[in-house]
Amino acid sequence: MGFTREDAARKPCICAISYKSLSRLIHSVIPRYAPLAEIRIVDKLFDDALDTARDLVAAREVDVFLSAGANGAFLRNNVTVPVVLIKVSGFDILRALLKAREISKRIAIVTYQATSAELEEVKQLLKLNVEQRSYTTIEDARDCFRDLAADGYKVIVGSSLITDLAEEAGLTGIFLYSRNSVCQALNDAIEIARIARIEEARRERINTILQHLNEGVVAVDMEERIESVNPAMEKLLGVASEWAIGRRLSEIAPALGLDPTLRTGVTELEQLQTVGKRTVVVNRLPIREHGVQTGAVLTSQDSTTIERVDRNIRSRNRPRHFTAKYQFAQIVGNSPAIGQAKALAAQYARTDSTVLITGESGTGKELFAQSIHNASRRRNHPFVAINCAAFPESLLESELFGYEEGAFSGSRRGGKAGLFECAHTGTIFLDEIGDMPVALQTRLLRVLQEREVLRLGGNDPTPVDVRVIASTHCDLQKHIEDGKFREDLFYRLNILHLNLPPLRERRADIRVIADYLLRDALRRLASSARHEHLLDAVLPFLETHLWPGNIREMENVIERIAVFVSDAAGAEVDPSWLRAIVPELFARELPFGVPSAGSRALKSVNRANELSHIRRVIDECRGDHAEAAKRLGISRTTLWRKLGSGSGGLSETAERR
Repeated sequence: MGFTREDAARKPCICAISYKSLSRLIHSVIPRYAPLAEIRIVDKLFDDALDTARDLVAAREVDVFLSAGANGAFLRNNVTVPVVLIKVSGFDILRALLKAREISKRIAIVTYQATSAELEEVKQLLKLNVEQRSYTTIEDARDCFRDLAADGYKVIVGSSLITDLAEEAGLTGIFLYSRNSVCQALNDAIEIARIARIEEARRERINTILQHLNEGVVAVDMEERIESVNPAMEKLLGVASEWAIGRRLSEIAPALGLDPTLRTGVTELEQLQTVGKRTVVVNRLPIREHGVQTGAVLTSQDSTTIERVDRNIRSRNRPRHFTAKYQFAQIVGNSPAIGQAKALAAQYARTDSTVLITGESGTGKELFAQSIHNASRRRNHPFVAINCAAFPESLLESELFGYEEGAFSGSRRGGKAGLFECAHTGTIFLDEIGDMPVALQTRLLRVLQEREVLRLGGNDPTPVDVRVIASTHCDLQKHIEDGKFREDLFYRLNILHLNLPPLRERRADIRVIADYLLRDALRRLASSARHEHLLDAVLPFLETHLWPGNIREMENVIERIAVFVSDAAGAEVDPSWLRAIVPELFARELPFGVPSAGSRALKSVNRANELSHIRRVIDECRGDHAEAAKRLGISRTTLWRKLGSGSGGLSETAERR
């Protein structure tokens, strides 16, 4: 049947809708056709069969239906998929009649809708007493059998439905269809399915090409009437293809008319045309068949194509690791402080405005920056991060803004795109912006204002579409007073402000964060230590620590504990063992005047916030001035002097002390 191995790899789907005897006959030949087609049998009649057939068509699970008689005629009138009918051959009729004659000399043959003229010749040739009847509904068939029985007929020849109804009426049924008829119908069905598959694949291929072409395409005949138009051209013309086909192109878009091309047969390439408010580049070409012009085609490209090419050129110089991996769901904590920060950050993600994130070291500033990016419209574009404190001034400048070839000794051949260019259409995260040299702050300010970057040694600025998120642990106001930070840059950065709370202000989160970090550390170390037992043992010490290094410090402490527990999984956790591993958790026992690793040293606090910080520490120490001075890293005399100079005096706890 002309099937290739490739055809067999995608076997056609044939659905046989039949009834009882015919279903059994079809089932008997399925093994023979297994290499060629997927064949399923639906043993149903009429409306039930039609419901199943429509479901299969809707699910695109059938190429061709196979049926016979009344079932087949009913399907043909109600489904869009081809229906191949199993036809009765002259040999089938002869075989059935001869078999019937062995039972009775009075034979009736009952067929759907019409009788057979050829049967009259067979009757005369074989000298058979054969009565022909037809039916349109099951009730018609039953009435027919009652009449035949009354007339003395004993044997009925017909389809599976007819033989079943005949036997129901007390008559003998002879099945009309043969194995050869079924095989012939299956051969036809498979060939029809194969050809349909080929045509469908060709149409799908052409349609896919047209659907996904960036260029708009419209083809016209010699009268300039539109014959075909793809979606890109529909968008340009502002009309649907169903409406446009048959109309003259110059009537819809005069600037795109093809009359000159149809008259002269001349090809015109890369012509600028204005359609509405859009400027497009068009090509006009004649269509020729066997040397004779039969029409013309016009293709167009707009600015979106140019922008896409521009992005592709940029992406060739963009390292693939510029992605953000964290999202808001990965920020651990349920305290009101962190919840408020997450809610505000999520609100900021809905805009493109510049964000300034402030907070102590280790509070998760980059985690929030990545989460904002991943929740924004730029999520599928690059996220570029750089620590402004990690590079010397000259290197930081070339990293941020790039350089042209020969800009300085040792520069890369061909130059290098800076991180602002790499972040085009995405987000750049400027970590520790407070440590950026003032000279570079000036260049950064210009980039933020003009939205374009000039490479070192370059003459032509490159436009960039970048969302800026900056962070710092510094007091930028104090830096401005000290001349270390430009005030105009601060206002340019501080459009949206997000302050992250230190861990000591979200103590309700300590347990959940420690739980998360401990599970992760034990998993990475493949430790068999009991997680819950270990957490319960160390939690009291974690909750009383001040965490000046915040989450980053806790990560280090938890990992250190996990490493030692991994080496001695069965050991009990006691304070003496813990003191040796993480002495910072017991730093309160350090001598007076030596600020512990867990202290709340006054020198780390903004000058404007000193008094409120001192009061808070005194309250935490329940009015114990000695302990408060130790935590603050100052003497008791200095503590009293600062309290005396404040306008609010002592806290209530301190006064009671």
